Amino acid sequence: MRRIPRLLIILILFIGFGSVDSVAQDMVKSPSDFLGYELGSEWTPHHKVMDYFWYVAEQSPLVEGKKYGTTNEGRELMLAAVSSEPNMQRIEEIRMNNLKRTGLVDGTPTEDNTAIVWLSYNVHGNETSSSEAAMKTIYELVRSDNTDTKTWLENTVVVIDPMLNPDGRDRYVNWYKSTVGEKMNVHPDAREHHEPWPQGRSNHYYFDLNRDWAWLTQKESRQRVAEYQNWMPHIHVDFHEQSVNSPYYFAPAAKPFHNAITDWQSDFQYTIGENNAKYFDEKGWLYFTREVFDLFYPSYGDTYPIFNGAIGMTYEQAGNSRAGLGITTEEGDTLTLNDRLMHHYTTGLSTVEISSMNAEKLVSEFADYYQTAQKNPEGEYKTFVIKQDNNPDKLKALFDLLDKHKIEYGQAQSGATLSGYNYQTGSTQRVRVTEGDYLVSARQPKGVLARTLFEPRPQLEDSVTYDITAWEQHYAYGLDGYALTRQLRVEPLEYQKADVQQDFPDKPYAYLARWEDMDDLRLLSDLLKHDVKVRYATGEFKMNDRVYDPGTLVLTRSDNKNLATFDKTVRDLGKKHNQEINAVESGFAQSGFDLGSSSVQYMDKPQVAVLSGEGTSSYQVGEIWHFFDKQIEYPVTLLDTEYFDGVDLDLYDVLILPSGYYNSQIDSSRFAEVKKWVSDGGKLIAVQDANGFLAGKDGFGLTHKKEDSSDSEQQEALETYSNQQRESISSFNSGSVYKITMDNTHPLAYGYDDAYFSLKLDSDAYNYLEDGWNVGVAKEDAHMSGFIGYKAKEELENTLTFGIQNMGSGSVVYMIDNPLFRAFWYNGKLLFGNAVFMVGQ
Repeated sequence: MRRIPRLLIILILFIGFGSVDSVAQDMVKSPSDFLGYELGSEWTPHHKVMDYFWYVAEQSPLVEGKKYGTTNEGRELMLAAVSSEPNMQRIEEIRMNNLKRTGLVDGTPTEDNTAIVWLSYNVHGNETSSSEAAMKTIYELVRSDNTDTKTWLENTVVVIDPMLNPDGRDRYVNWYKSTVGEKMNVHPDAREHHEPWPQGRSNHYYFDLNRDWAWLTQKESRQRVAEYQNWMPHIHVDFHEQSVNSPYYFAPAAKPFHNAITDWQSDFQYTIGENNAKYFDEKGWLYFTREVFDLFYPSYGDTYPIFNGAIGMTYEQAGNSRAGLGITTEEGDTLTLNDRLMHHYTTGLSTVEISSMNAEKLVSEFADYYQTAQKNPEGEYKTFVIKQDNNPDKLKALFDLLDKHKIEYGQAQSGATLSGYNYQTGSTQRVRVTEGDYLVSARQPKGVLARTLFEPRPQLEDSVTYDITAWEQHYAYGLDGYALTRQLRVEPLEYQKADVQQDFPDKPYAYLARWEDMDDLRLLSDLLKHDVKVRYATGEFKMNDRVYDPGTLVLTRSDNKNLATFDKTVRDLGKKHNQEINAVESGFAQSGFDLGSSSVQYMDKPQVAVLSGEGTSSYQVGEIWHFFDKQIEYPVTLLDTEYFDGVDLDLYDVLILPSGYYNSQIDSSRFAEVKKWVSDGGKLIAVQDANGFLAGKDGFGLTHKKEDSSDSEQQEALETYSNQQRESISSFNSGSVYKITMDNTHPLAYGYDDAYFSLKLDSDAYNYLEDGWNVGVAKEDAHMSGFIGYKAKEELENTLTFGIQNMGSGSVVYMIDNPLFRAFWYNGKLLFGNAVFMVGQ
């Protein structure tokens, strides 16, 4: 972290009035004095929050500030480290000591029991009170006459990230300022309490950054976690807001706990909770613990730190975007912004206090956590195998993620036949590990995180969960491999995909590029943007003793005779994407079909539109937008439902309907126009809940699977009131992995084997298409990992997952599962690319 030098003039003016440091601290203005308005009386925009933190860093010897990145919209991300002046003078030693305890850095730490507490504010942009609280918190930490905080900082470093999601927060704050009058209106019906789509919760691309800690799909997450790895704190608090009428929530968390969480981590949550409760009891503030917010899904701001050895916690204040500057609650009280920030400020300082009181124990338990991981890791599986013959681009994508988390991996030095869990079959059997296979060991500093990401079937002690319950990385990346109960020796290495060597004849007849992975999709996008004419194979063929599968891209000189830079463009793009492109000097095939055959289809360059706005899921719009804009860099047009009725659909070849509620957004007249557009050659892609809008409508072959509910309804009528939530769980799918049987002769499944592992997010069940192509189906015993209620599991047997219906000259793509979910299900992205570029050509 860089030190902001204090002004020399301040030292000269005040040298005679006491110690320089106490004078400098006394000169630090409160947030209210600095901002020019009472903190909590209005929203503070991002740039003013940053200004205040940089100001404190400049004025106080107890603070160092560091800019660690920028958002998609260019707003600054920064951290402030706060501690006593002696600690700040050796802050690098404290930080490195802590990293040495983890084993991520070599060396023996010096005698040092300094606790590190990390406070994260405003990850959800419209949960805005926490950034206001952050300013009051840092002020109290450096205020010279606060004897309590001075004592705490003697053995504690507090790292503050005052605003994790500036883009979302400013979206909300700017909207609110444009709607509020001279005085706030506390009536819940007032416009200022009804934030419009897409709301400020998410970042620029509408991603929930609190679900991205492990997956790092977003720019803000990658930059933040890189800094987190440089500190590895002992305590992490993520400040949030919930519904207006809820009491404050703090640790201990609700069950289920992931079984990788240690007794110490669980117990100290109680210690922290008791300290928070002490202050809330004194004030008479309502609060609750051990409900709703569990510790299972590994990509939260509380669980990710936990799986990195910290005590991770979520604190939830009532408010959210509904509250504005003040709102009347159902009890008739007025909840103000000042109330909200004071609650967050109180728990923040309380957490620093209890951490300081237990600093020595925190440090020793943290060190033991990493010693255990390296010497005697817990969990059933000790080694995770990733077969070396997997697609190299998929391997690179996975290992890039592991590198960001500092998870070590290596290669098997010899072969062995062992008992192991086969991810493909979902069973334990004899498996063959060959020399050169990639290994991830649970015996390493980040062994707990590795175990969490690769465990085949995470164990749930309670079925009532807050998020998805399956995320295993072999499934997410489409990789073959095993989980072994035996520990294999792993020598760490860094994966490097070999550079593809190009050796082309001067002017070949055609270029051929395989179609297997996301990077092939990126290459296609670039080719089309550079006006290269592309064909693709609809079946297998053989040329120059090489077999090419369906989906292979075929770039012929004949098609591109008017492109003067044809050869250079193709070769340059192949090198740019490091993808193998083969040249052939004849269109004559050894087997299969020739390159001039009708089985080599010409690909039109599609004009793609996505419906967005009110009625659509902002998360899913963002996933699709991010896919085109950031992942494959292909142009896409977002159309708002507000003006969709007036859009000329003939300007587009593909229309994507994300999850949403379209009955009030697309009336019968407009729907008839959409249907005619499809019949005239358009392609409609419906994702997840959007399929429910199409199901059963005239001309659409998709139908809901109906269950015989008479017996179950009679049984449910006898259930007790207190057990209603658990009974509803029987029909619930909380995010589980299914093995989908694929027809990989169809363009929608090009590049896939005969099975695809899909993340099912709900229990919506659809019948097979009677007049169409059932490309991906969930058969009996398709469930692989994650919790699903027994009724939902039965309902999803023998149902459609991915299907195609021809409609006139056009087509409808039914994607019951969302292959782009949170952008971390890597193996689904080619499937979505097939829907856009391959189907219906």
